[in-house]
Amino acid sequence: MSLGLVVVEVCTRNSIATLPLEDLEDEFPEVAVMRTDCLTMCNMCRAVPYVMVGNKRVYAKTMDQCLELAKEAIAEEIKAFWEA
Repeated sequence: MSLGLVVVEVCTRNSIATLPLEDLEDEFPEVAVMRTDCLTMCNMCRAVPYVMVGNKRVYAKTMDQCLELAKEAIAEEIKAFWEA
C-alpha cells in the first residue's frame, strides 16, 4: 500500500486512463493513483491525455509523453516533500 504523499488523479474518460497507471505506485511508493469519473476539465480531457499530480495539470500530445512528464512531476513532488 502506498503512502499517498503524492496523489495522481486521472479521469476515467481520458485516453490515458487506458494505461496501467497503478504501476506508478510500484515505481514510486509515495504515490497513490486515484481514478475518478470526472475532474471537471472536459475540454482538456477531450483534447489531450492528462493527469493531475498533486494539484498540477500534466498533459502532452501523446499518452507516453504524458506519462513521462507525470513521472518527472512525481519525482519533483517527492523531492520537494523530503527537502521541506
